[in-house]
Amino acid sequence: MTADDLRAFERQIAADFEAGKIRAPVHLSGGNENHLIEIFNEIQPDDWVFSTYRNHYHALLYGLNPIWVHDQILAGKSMFLSYYRFVTSAIVGGMLPIAVGVAAGIQRRGDAEHAWVFLGDMAATTGIFHEAVQYADGHSLPITFVVEDNGLSTDTPTAACWNRPMTLPMSPRVRSYRYERTWPHVNSGVFVTF
Repeated sequence: MTADDLRAFERQIAADFEAGKIRAPVHLSGGNENHLIEIFNEIQPDDWVFSTYRNHYHALLYGLNPIWVHDQILAGKSMFLSYYRFVTSAIVGGMLPIAVGVAAGIQRRGDAEHAWVFLGDMAATTGIFHEAVQYADGHSLPITFVVEDNGLSTDTPTAACWNRPMTLPMSPRVRSYRYERTWPHVNSGVFVTF
């Protein structure tokens, strides 16, 4: 998928939401297309991907069928897309310990897969993130933590929450990129009455 394909998909989801076809929250992606395309070029078909409630781009770039993804979102499962080795959760930081456990299992079996776990910048300030990275580093687990930093915790600047800039652990397993989101935190910005 190209950046234009990704943006077109999210515009369709926004139109579906505004038409009242989706009776659940949607968290649209935007502004990070090129960053994700670059990262997903490294992700292999047998790798595991753990995502957040903002997961549409991840699902599409991982190779899930766009028609299936669209149907799941129409069914109200925008925040809960899961299929085979692609797993999501709306719980902030909820995927971190699960991803670490899968990476430990991969290592113990001696398999070649890799676990990739995506999280936002606020989740990267939590204790579970730092513990997960510390455990993964200490055990040399096959996992990469990708911090998607839009500088916001919902709609509050993350740095303002803590009164200091975010600091990430120094780890070869942690990657981060900064972007400006192009959609509101939730839904499309249009109030919809069902």
